[in-house]
Amino acid sequence: MEQAIYLVTLVSTALVVAAAFSSLVAFRFGAPLLLLFLGIGLASGVDGLGIVFDNAHLAYFVGSLALALILFDSGFSTSLGVLRQAGMPALTLATIGVAITTVIFGVAAYYLTGFTWLESFLLGAAVASTDAAAVFFLLRAGNINLRERVRSTLEIESGTNDPIAIFLTITLVEIIAIGAKPEADLLLVDLVLGFFVQMILGAAIGLLGGFLIVKLVERFNLDRGLLPIFVLTLSLMVFATAGAIGGSGFLAVYLAGLVAGNSDIRAVSTLKRFQEGMSWLAQIIMFLVLGLFATPSQFPAILASALLLGLFLMFVARPIAVWLCLIPFKLPRQETAFISWVGLRGAVSILLAITPLLGGLENGRAIFNIAFIIVLASLVVQGWTVGPLARRLGLIVPQRYGPLDKVELELPGSATHELLAYRVVPGSPVAKGQRVPRWARPSLVVRDGRSMRFQDMGRLTAGDHVYIFVPDRYPRLLDRLFASRVEVEDEDEDFFGAFTVDQSHPAAQLAAIYGATLKDEEKKLTIGDLIKQRLGGRVEYADRVALGPIDLIVRDVDEKGRIVAVGLSIEPAPPPPTVPLFLSGSEIGDRIRRFFARKSPKAPAKPDKPATSAESVAEDA
Repeated sequence: MEQAIYLVTLVSTALVVAAAFSSLVAFRFGAPLLLLFLGIGLASGVDGLGIVFDNAHLAYFVGSLALALILFDSGFSTSLGVLRQAGMPALTLATIGVAITTVIFGVAAYYLTGFTWLESFLLGAAVASTDAAAVFFLLRAGNINLRERVRSTLEIESGTNDPIAIFLTITLVEIIAIGAKPEADLLLVDLVLGFFVQMILGAAIGLLGGFLIVKLVERFNLDRGLLPIFVLTLSLMVFATAGAIGGSGFLAVYLAGLVAGNSDIRAVSTLKRFQEGMSWLAQIIMFLVLGLFATPSQFPAILASALLLGLFLMFVARPIAVWLCLIPFKLPRQETAFISWVGLRGAVSILLAITPLLGGLENGRAIFNIAFIIVLASLVVQGWTVGPLARRLGLIVPQRYGPLDKVELELPGSATHELLAYRVVPGSPVAKGQRVPRWARPSLVVRDGRSMRFQDMGRLTAGDHVYIFVPDRYPRLLDRLFASRVEVEDEDEDFFGAFTVDQSHPAAQLAAIYGATLKDEEKKLTIGDLIKQRLGGRVEYADRVALGPIDLIVRDVDEKGRIVAVGLSIEPAPPPPTVPLFLSGSEIGDRIRRFFARKSPKAPAKPDKPATSAESVAEDA
C-alpha cells in the first residue's frame, strides 16, 4: 500500500513536470501549449506508456474543479475597462453565438455520423465554446500585439461562453438518458426557460459571492501566506453553492472573480500571482487527465467523419455564428474574420464530451472520441495559423511601451498600500524630467550605491532606483512614467506617420495645407474631435482615419480614452486585404438601399415646354 502511494505520486508529479517543461518547447517553436499537454497525456495513457485511467466520474470532477479555478482567475484578471470596451459583442458571441454554432454543427453531425438529432446537437453543444488559453499563449509566445478591441472581445468571450455550453450539454444528456422525445417547440421553450433560471441564479450568487469575498478579506486580518488559499477556497464555495441550488456554478465563479478583481481587495498583487500559478496548474492537470482518459486506438473508426466535422466547425459553423452575432456592432470585416477563426476548442469541449458517458448514453464513447479529435484538429490547424492570419489581416500594431523595470512589495501591517520599486530606464518620461505626481509618495532614491531622500536627489536620472509608497490600486500612470517609449522603427514609420500633429488644432488646417477631404461641418472640429467622430465615438491606440491624400493615426491615448498624440502620414497605407464575407450591418443596409434604388423606376423626363409669344419676344430682344 505504501509503495503504491509513492508510485502514484512519482508518476503524477513526473507528468506535471514534463508538462511544465513542454512550455519551453512551445515558447521556442510557437506550438500550441495545450496541444503538448494533451499529447503528454495521450502518450502516457493506455495506448502509450500503459497507464490505465478510465474513471469518467473522477475525470469530470477533476476537470470541473480545474475549470472553476481557471474561470475565477479569468474574471479576477478582467478589468471593467476591457468589459466596457468589448462587453456587448463578446457577450453576444458567448450566448447567441454558442447556440447558433450548436444548431449549425448539429445539422452537419446528423448527416455525417448517423447519430440521432438530439445526439447530434449534443455533440454540437460540447464543441461550441472556445478556449482562449491556447490563443493568448500563442499571442505572447509569438510576440503578437493585437488591436485592443479584438483582444478584449476574444478574452471576454472565452471567459463567459462556457456556462451556456455546459447548460446545453447537460440538459441534452438528461433528455436523451430518460428516453424522452419532446416536440421541437416544447424542447426550445424548456431550454430557454432552464437557461434563464440557471443564469439568473448563477449571476446572483456570483455577484453576492464576489462582494462577500472582498468583505471577508477586509474583515479578517489573515496571514499573507494564508490569504490566497482563503480566497481560492471561497471561490470554490461560490461555485458549489450556485450549482447546489440549480444555478450555473461556472458563471457564478467567473462573476465572483470579476467583482473581487475590480474592487479594493487587499494584497491584490499577491492574489494575482498566486491565482496565475494555480490557473497554470489547473490547466496542466485538466489536460493531462483528459489525455489519459482518451483511448487513441478507438480513433481510426471515426477519424474521417470527425475530421470533416472539425473542418466544418472551423470554416462554416463558427464563421456564420460570429458573422450573425457581430452584424449590429459595425466591426471591420478583417476583425470579424479573425475573431471567427480564433475559435480554438480546448479542455472544456473534451470535459463536456465526458457527460454522455456519465449519463450512460449508447453513443457516449463515440461522442467523446469525435469531440477529442475535433479539439486536436482545432489546436493544430487554427493554433499554428493565428499569428500569420493576424499579420495578413493587418491587425498587428506596434508595441506601445518599452522596457519597464518594477518590483511590487507588500508592506506588513498595511491593508491597502504597497511599496513599488522602479528603476529609471533611459528614455522614460521621468528620465526626461517629468515629475512624479503628488498622490504618489516617493520615499527613497538609490543612486550609485547611495540612498537619499527623494526630495534631496533633484532630477531623476537613468539607473536610479526609486521606492514609492502607493495604494495597492495605484493608477497605471506610474508605469507609463517609468517605462520608455518604443522607438518608431523604419518599418513602423508608415504605420504611425513620419511626424505628429497637435490634436487640439482645427481640422480645417488639414484641408488647407494637405488637401484633406473634409465636410463643411467637419472643418469646424478639432483634429482630435474629427478622429473621434470618424471612428464612431470610441478611439483606441493605433486607430487610423483616411482623409483622402493623408492618413491620421492615433499614436497614444490616456487611461480615459482621450487622444494624446496623433501621427500624420502623407503616403496613405494600402487598403487592408479584401474579405469577401462578413459584411457589417451598415454595409448590408447600404447594399439593400442600392439594390432597391436600382430597381425603382426612374421618373420620365418632362418634355420641354413650348415657349410663349411673350417669351419668344424676350429672347429675340
